[in-house]
Amino acid sequence: MQHPVNAAPAPKRVPWNKGKLTGAKPPLRPKHVWSIRTKLQIEGRARDLAMFNLAIDSKLRGCDVVAIRVEDVAAGGYTADRATVRQKKTGRPVRFELSEQTRQAVDDYLNATGKRPGEYLFTGHRGPARSMTTRQYARLVSGWIGSVGLDPRLFGTHSLRRTKATLIYRRTGNLRAVQLLLGHTKIESTVRYLGIEVDDALAIAEQVDV
Repeated sequence: MQHPVNAAPAPKRVPWNKGKLTGAKPPLRPKHVWSIRTKLQIEGRARDLAMFNLAIDSKLRGCDVVAIRVEDVAAGGYTADRATVRQKKTGRPVRFELSEQTRQAVDDYLNATGKRPGEYLFTGHRGPARSMTTRQYARLVSGWIGSVGLDPRLFGTHSLRRTKATLIYRRTGNLRAVQLLLGHTKIESTVRYLGIEVDDALAIAEQVDV
């Protein structure tokens, strides 16, 4: 009696997230922001410092950070106190404030590069007429995070978007303000985004001794 010949096993597909940590990326702590900022300043990396500071202040998604044009933040030749950017995901404009150190970093970068209105603020390998890619931005963020001893697998571009929003919520408890700053259409999205229910429940639990 002949045994059927076994068919060759199908090659195993490697899941896209193998070796990667998925789920919401946590925000950076103020001390980590300070460490990264200081490192970029000391190393004289004008573009990276401007980009990091702008990402923290703007609370924008990565695709919107790379799409910023000079006139979005510095229409008059120097960086403004406030800016408005139209979000790619929702098509809605979102406003944000620029701190003094961010304005200084962007001004220094503009002076060093001679960029003018009409140009992308951050260009990549594809030439001055094209913006940096989100992939290149993500690689830069990983480098910044790793340079201060944090695990780049735990943090990402969304960590920068969440950092200031999380601090604002923790200091004020004002969900509506955070919703506006993040450009969310629904308050439920903001609740989920900040992971508020779990964090608040833990904070309350910490106050209670049995």
